[in-house]
Amino acid sequence: MPTLGTALTPEQLNKGSCWTLNTDVQGYARSHGSGLATQACAGRGFRVLADPHPSARRVRTALIEDGYPCWMAIDELNNQAVARSNWSPRLLDTASIQGRLPLVLHWLKNAAKIPNTYLWGGTIGPDLDCSGLVQTAFASQSIWLPRDAYQQERFCSPVAVRAGNDQLLRPGDLLFFGTAQRCTHVAIHLEQGRYMHSSGQEHGRNGIGIDSIHPSDQHPVACHYRSELRGAGRVTRCHDGTTLP
Repeated sequence: MPTLGTALTPEQLNKGSCWTLNTDVQGYARSHGSGLATQACAGRGFRVLADPHPSARRVRTALIEDGYPCWMAIDELNNQAVARSNWSPRLLDTASIQGRLPLVLHWLKNAAKIPNTYLWGGTIGPDLDCSGLVQTAFASQSIWLPRDAYQQERFCSPVAVRAGNDQLLRPGDLLFFGTAQRCTHVAIHLEQGRYMHSSGQEHGRNGIGIDSIHPSDQHPVACHYRSELRGAGRVTRCHDGTTLP
């Protein structure tokens, strides 16, 4: 394994080696093509999951903080990361997490002030997808959540909610939307049923915006997502970096 602090070169991308990024890097969905799975900002760590083929242009990796698998371009990593030991998660207790939520919401509101558009796979900003916005907002306060919306739904402690009734919701709770079979969208509750989310073009605002679960909000975006409201959840723990199904 490379010595700690050694600059990454392609020859050192061996299965099991761990690295810290010095720059932002794209995490692709496949070994080829332009589709993103996620993004990794400078300072994040990754683990190599498999030795790349000598002629390969990408390497299979998992981001250390959330265990999320993706493909990274080998030429983008060359001399742009340093060897590290594996990650030891800082598992905050529920009270500590709740105490940090005002700063999570402050980060969220500042992110909305920066011009942005919806980006599938976006986690770095200013362009983000729905779960990328949620994950990055919480990560700004060292609260790591899973990457995808359906994973975030499973990870949270359930909170009862229905369209028009926000009585049990607190600021910082997550709202989940989708079909009866699967969660496909996530938002962060602000107060009184209003939530902030990054939504796409077809049924959304093509970026970060505010909508409400209350029927009095007749904006087409609010109406669409209200019809798909699945439930809500409260963040009571931190991700330990294991890969989730």
